[in-house]
Amino acid sequence: MRKIIITLLILVVSFQVNAQSKTGTIDTEFILSKMPELPKAQEDLKAYNAKLEAELKIKVDAYQAKVKEYQEKVTSFTEPMKKTKQEEIIALEQEIAKFRQNGTQLVQIEQNKLLQPLYQKIGKALEEIAKAEKYTQVFTISNSGLAYIDPNYDLTKTVMTKLGIKVEEVKK
Repeated sequence: MRKIIITLLILVVSFQVNAQSKTGTIDTEFILSKMPELPKAQEDLKAYNAKLEAELKIKVDAYQAKVKEYQEKVTSFTEPMKKTKQEEIIALEQEIAKFRQNGTQLVQIEQNKLLQPLYQKIGKALEEIAKAEKYTQVFTISNSGLAYIDPNYDLTKTVMTKLGIKVEEVKK
């Protein structure tokens, strides 16, 4: 009887050891800051930012020229001309305000575009290491998210199948 209990105990323990997952962490922002490609991406982002600032300067200069022209010739304008010139100035003001508002978003989009290949490079290396060292999950330190998970532990397809939802294979 003791041999059967010991055998069962060893069997249960071995199943638990095999069922355990291996979890790790990664600081992608630190890795990114040390990548040799980062300075080039930063330079490209600065150049893009300078291009946007140059476009803004052109718009501001055009606005200031319109305002100056209006102020100098306002006495010679008829009422309909005054109204038209004022509408042009207001339209330019709104255009400049919108450009400034969108500028931050445009810079963020460009930054994401420039950094995406670097993050993909980190992700590919992480996936290779995680598979080789048998990690099932890797969490990022910098934003506390899941950086890698072993597809064998992803229940998405199983749940979709149980719910009767057609599962389409994604091609790599």
